[in-house]
Amino acid sequence: MNSLFPISSPSVIYRELAACAPILEKFGMVLSPAETAALAEQQSAALRSSGRIDLSGGAVKQFWTETLWQDVDYMFVDMPPGTGDVPLTVFQSLPVDGIVIVTSPQELVSMIVGKAVKMAQKMDIPILGLVENMSYLECPDCGKKISVFGESHIDEIAKEYNIPVLAKLPIDPKVAEHVDNGTIEYLERDWFDLAAEKAMEL
Repeated sequence: MNSLFPISSPSVIYRELAACAPILEKFGMVLSPAETAALAEQQSAALRSSGRIDLSGGAVKQFWTETLWQDVDYMFVDMPPGTGDVPLTVFQSLPVDGIVIVTSPQELVSMIVGKAVKMAQKMDIPILGLVENMSYLECPDCGKKISVFGESHIDEIAKEYNIPVLAKLPIDPKVAEHVDNGTIEYLERDWFDLAAEKAMEL
């Protein structure tokens, strides 16, 4: 069976996890050496047995319960698309104050958002709003907004489900530049002002 990852040795996975430690610490997340070793062993076993790392229920719960989070004002859990095991486990296991549904300007978005909305409503999870990623590209010469992935439907979807639109994020090369340089927190844009106001209401 082909693995999604070319490495399965616990020591190699441990080094990869340890290399991420400085980034995690910037956000108040600390894994002890013992916790890192245990996680590396678990992921290695998952690789050997199934050819892929299991990021479903057990790993999500372990990440939440066995990590020393310290003082965290806000925690954002970035989940995979869809309504599978990971979102279900997060909704059931973590103290979720609300979710933000992130989408993109494609035709099938309405159906995908609809499934996410129904799942959240069924589990009594508040929906804070919608964010449209890759909404447009702004021409650096004339400022015209170009709909690279088609015209946006997010306003129609928001109206259908009575959910506010928190942001329409453009494709901006400056974002990639700051991420690569490790200075993303210094990038000044007003895209998330409304989302920040909504978060302050929690």
